[in-house]
Amino acid sequence: MADAALKMPQPEFGMLSLRVLARLLDYPTEALQGAVGELVEVLDQERRLPAALRGDLMSWCQRIADGDLLELQSEYVALFDKGRAHSLLLFEHVHGESRDRGQAMVDLIDEYKAAGFELDARELPDYLPLFLEYLSTRSDDEIGRWLGEIRHILALLTARLEDRGVDYALVPRALLALVGAEDDVEASREAVKGEARDDTPEALDAVWEEEAVRFSAKSDEDCALQSAEGRRLAERKKVTHSEAVRVLDPAAAPVRLEGDRS
Repeated sequence: MADAALKMPQPEFGMLSLRVLARLLDYPTEALQGAVGELVEVLDQERRLPAALRGDLMSWCQRIADGDLLELQSEYVALFDKGRAHSLLLFEHVHGESRDRGQAMVDLIDEYKAAGFELDARELPDYLPLFLEYLSTRSDDEIGRWLGEIRHILALLTARLEDRGVDYALVPRALLALVGAEDDVEASREAVKGEARDDTPEALDAVWEEEAVRFSAKSDEDCALQSAEGRRLAERKKVTHSEAVRVLDPAAAPVRLEGDRS
């Protein structure tokens, strides 16, 4: 499996299943379809997820391999590139478009660099598939700490994606399973019950009318981050918005990972 947007050192430990989940949550490509056999092999051999969930993920992999690529891509754009509810940018769910978001991303870039990772300019540091690439090389304690810190976001994503009846819901559910937090989904399901769709033309127009367009950056960091975001928007025509949930805290207490799920 080729790395996404991080130039990574060879890990001494880690969890390859997280790389599989990162691939499955990223934009569908011909390369992804061609790598399905390898993804299934990793899930089967590593056995870090519950057996039933592994089976569901493997079945999804086969559907990706058998699917029409243009249809897969169209479905992905419709699901993730409109509205804010399904945003894969973690800090969208934390800081919205505030300046705090820029600082949080700079801090996360520093975290990557301290671990010996170089960020590719094509992606923002809080893009969930990219973040999972990073976590895939960390120790179990670090993986548990970070997943525990974003479990609230993962539970919301799971509830919303399951409500849409899409396979992508399997990824955040699998991440919650790794830290024994699948029960969080039910609480989030109650929280999102009755939410108005934010991906309709009317909803998107309303958001764009409210948001000011940023024409300049107040710092080099802001400029770099806006440049990266601009490239991402141009490549994928991505439309994401904000939702206040909770700040990621790297100093949070670790959450114990679940063991072998044979």
